[in-house]
Amino acid sequence: MAAQHPTSTEAHGHDHEAGGENGHDHDHEQEHGHEHESGLLGRLREAVPFLHSHNHGDVNIDSALETSDRGIWALKISLVGLGSTAIFQVIIFLMSGSVALLADTIHNFSDALTAVPLWIAFSLSKRGASRRYTYGYGRAEDLAGVFIVLMIGLSAAIAGYESIRKLLDPQPLSNAWWVVAAAVIGFIGNEAVAVFRIRVGNEIGSAALVADGQHARADGFTSLAVLFGAAGSLLGFPLADPIVGLLITAAILFILRDATLPVWQRLVDAVDPEIVDAIEHAASDIEGVEEVHATRVRWLGHTLQGEMHITVDEDLPTGVSHRIVEEVRHAVFHAQPRLADLVVHVDPCGHGGADHHEATAHHARRH
Repeated sequence: MAAQHPTSTEAHGHDHEAGGENGHDHDHEQEHGHEHESGLLGRLREAVPFLHSHNHGDVNIDSALETSDRGIWALKISLVGLGSTAIFQVIIFLMSGSVALLADTIHNFSDALTAVPLWIAFSLSKRGASRRYTYGYGRAEDLAGVFIVLMIGLSAAIAGYESIRKLLDPQPLSNAWWVVAAAVIGFIGNEAVAVFRIRVGNEIGSAALVADGQHARADGFTSLAVLFGAAGSLLGFPLADPIVGLLITAAILFILRDATLPVWQRLVDAVDPEIVDAIEHAASDIEGVEEVHATRVRWLGHTLQGEMHITVDEDLPTGVSHRIVEEVRHAVFHAQPRLADLVVHVDPCGHGGADHHEATAHHARRH
């Protein structure tokens, strides 16, 4: 029996390929959920995206293009937030002349620019596959995640270095109250952006966007260190700055660990086993499928690519086997909405005693 290989994403060929029905249900529930919100709180929640409390973790995404657009939208919103935070800090610096505040402001401006490579990656992922890039450009998003992880590591290194330097040579802090004000603004701005990016990143399945949110959180912790340092200086304890700085460095290292693991897993094609189980379960429920095996799934950016083998009766006509394949693909696309493409290979059951893989058996990889 010949293999059935419909490989194009467009080959889904139906309205539910990315969870259309379920997505509609979600929108419907979301609308009803907001009917209960009114007054100032409701308007505030609508105006500030990261204050929305409902969970989007299981939202069915309409298409890879829409998720890329949503990722770019999240980066635009967060860049405005970080830019506004840094501008506030610049104004306070001009009023106070604090060198420490200037350093933190420059740090926030430079870190806001780490969103640029991720923006480029999301834009590239919207391009179709080509004869050279046959899987498309989704991997660029994972590479951007590596860059962001490196920036988090750099933040930890700088925070640790500055803390040790100040511990060995403590210096009095000038314009402490201005520094306190700017540090509070820096922490709130960065944490708000962190929550927003992480929420959208989880919603669209982007490990890189989640890592960028964790990067913003690390920067917020840096501002928090400035805050506690300034408070310690006001209380006559200048060593509070480097001591808190070392604690913040440790916290950033934990953030680095949490950001590195999912990015690493994407690069080496690791996937949650529950995703594989759900896909195999959906395929095995289709009438005519005797066995599901050799299932492989991997992330490519914020979408999934998959392949599997199914065993069917070897006496079935080719057209019937192909119909079973399409029913399998249909069921699996519903079971895993982030799956952009699925290749299904048909294996004959072999009840006739013939070895249908004899010609290629010596090429098979031994695991």
